[in-house]
Amino acid sequence: MADHENLAEGARFAGSVPARPEAFPIKGCGALDWGMQSRLARIFRPATRRTVMLAIDHGYFQGPTTGLERVDLAIVPLLPYADALMTTRGMVRSTIPPASGTPIVLRASGGPSVLRELSDEQIAVGIEDAVRINACAVAVQVFIGGEHETQSVRNMTRLVDAGQRYGIPVLAVTAVGKELTRDARYLRLATRICAELGAHFVKTYYCEPDFDTVAAACPVPLVMAGGRKLPERDALIMAHNAIENGAAGVDMGRNIFQSDTPEAMIRAVGAVVHESVKPEDAYDQYVRG
Repeated sequence: MADHENLAEGARFAGSVPARPEAFPIKGCGALDWGMQSRLARIFRPATRRTVMLAIDHGYFQGPTTGLERVDLAIVPLLPYADALMTTRGMVRSTIPPASGTPIVLRASGGPSVLRELSDEQIAVGIEDAVRINACAVAVQVFIGGEHETQSVRNMTRLVDAGQRYGIPVLAVTAVGKELTRDARYLRLATRICAELGAHFVKTYYCEPDFDTVAAACPVPLVMAGGRKLPERDALIMAHNAIENGAAGVDMGRNIFQSDTPEAMIRAVGAVVHESVKPEDAYDQYVRG
C-alpha cells in the first residue's frame, strides 16, 4: 500500500469539518445533472452568472446575412470576446476553429426560409450530432401565438427530453413576427410557457415598460435578444437596461457584426454585461476602440 510506511495522520482528513457542497448558482438550475450544470457554467461566467452570446445563426433561414458573408473573416476574430457562439452545425464544421474553445449553442430547429411561413419549423439536428459537435446547448425557436405554435412547442419538448438523456441544455428562443407584439404581457406568456415545459434557459426580446416582470416571472435564466441593428449607443443602453432589470445576459448578432468596428462593440457589450459599466462609458470605450 502507498501509505504503508508513512501513515497519514487522522487530522489531515479534517473529520470535524463538515463537507462543503457547493450550490450551483445559475437561476433555476440547481437540480440539474452535473453535465448540464457543467455546460451551463461554460456559457454563463461563474463569476458574474451572466453571458455575452454572439448570434450568427441567421443564415439558417435567410442565407448570407449582411456581415456574415464571410464568417471566417468577420466572426472568427471575435470569438475570444464571446462567452458562447450561437451558430449552425454546418458553420461549426466548415468554419469555426475547434481550438477556439468558445462554447457552442447549436441551432437545432429549422425548415422554412424567409420565403415561407417561418413558424413551420421542425427539429433539424439530432441530439447525437450535438454531442458529436460537443455543443454546450441546443437552441430551438418557439412561436407562441404563431400559425404552427403547437408544432414549435413540440419541437422544444422533444429536444428537452433528448437533452435530459445526454446532459445537453435547451435554449428556447421566443419568436415574434409581424402579427405578434413585443410587449411585457406577451413576453411573460411566451417565456413562462417555454420554462414550464422544460427549457433550461430562454432567449427573448427587451421591452419597455415592465421587462423586469418578464425576467422575474421566468424561473430560468433569461437572455436578451439583440434584434435589429441599432445605433451602437442605443444597443448598449438596451443591454444595460436588460441586465439591470433581470436579464442573465445578451445574445447579440447584428448589433455586433454589423457594427462599423465589431471587435470594439463586443468588448463594450461585455463591459456592460460583466462589469456593470454604464452605457455612456461603454460607448466611450467603443469609440476609442
